[in-house]
Amino acid sequence: MSRAAERLRLLINHLDRPSSNIAAAPTSAQTSTSTSTHPHRLRYTFDNDLLTPEQRLFYEENGFILIKNLVSEEDIDKFRNEFERICRQEVKVPGLVVMRDLAIVKSEFVPDQKAVSKLQDYQEDPELFRYCALPQILNYVECFTGPNIMAMHTMLINKPPDAGKKTSRHPMHQDLHYFPFRPADKIVCAWTAMERVNRQNGCLVVLPGTHTGTLQEHDYPEWEGGVNKMYHGVRGYDPQHPRVHLEMEKGDTVFFHPLLIHGSGMNQTQGFRKAISCHYAGADCYYIDVKGTTQENIEKEVQEIAARKYALDNEITFTDTWAFRGRLVQGERISL
Repeated sequence: MSRAAERLRLLINHLDRPSSNIAAAPTSAQTSTSTSTHPHRLRYTFDNDLLTPEQRLFYEENGFILIKNLVSEEDIDKFRNEFERICRQEVKVPGLVVMRDLAIVKSEFVPDQKAVSKLQDYQEDPELFRYCALPQILNYVECFTGPNIMAMHTMLINKPPDAGKKTSRHPMHQDLHYFPFRPADKIVCAWTAMERVNRQNGCLVVLPGTHTGTLQEHDYPEWEGGVNKMYHGVRGYDPQHPRVHLEMEKGDTVFFHPLLIHGSGMNQTQGFRKAISCHYAGADCYYIDVKGTTQENIEKEVQEIAARKYALDNEITFTDTWAFRGRLVQGERISL
């Protein structure tokens, strides 16, 4: 038996019930008063026989797990074709947010994919949303959320070649900053490389183990060249914390916890670095009021954008914007 498997076996043997009944404990971001009756309980993963003991232990300790060659080349090529159709304005998708890099916006507009840095909220596009419902993706998602699964946030990232302003960087952040629902431990992101991703074209950078902390204050970093809209960053994280650059091949998929601090560097190549992702949550998660918390700044920004987009003044709430986007992909829709 491997060292990781032996450690996991010993951990499970501390429990008062069989390992098949292990459940995720409440997250520290949900409440500071919750306590676990089983202090050795595996907190971040469910036992459904898909993750190996080594994989479960790795995720528990690091907050992410990389699965090689999970999405087929055929599917990725179909997603790329749909992205290009949207960029050429051949298809209109309700609710879709088309984002452009700050440096591109200030340059001459090009009506194709070179003008687009990200598609957000593609849940009404049948082809792109098919990614969120891929059985091989959901099989892994269930290890973190349980069997009732909501797709809450969808993105296709088209990181452009940096125009010399360093605006293609994404500051270090925690995804939970954007989400008014809990518990954090039943939220997970699936992020799939649509081509080879490396340090040269701006791969993901993660700080292993930071998922065990709490949600930190975020705001726009004061960077030269500026920073793109909605790209908030963590204030005051330890820059000396060990980091991992997630170099991936086409079809590789990383699953990570919403409190994991991560970001990405500049794209120093001439090509566009593409990835497709979806944030999932257990359907029994619930909405919270973020007023008076560190998330109040993102709530205000999202409400202002939604009000302009739908001409609703301030009638739309932060929770409304998420309830509108969330879609059931497996099981029963419970509270989200």
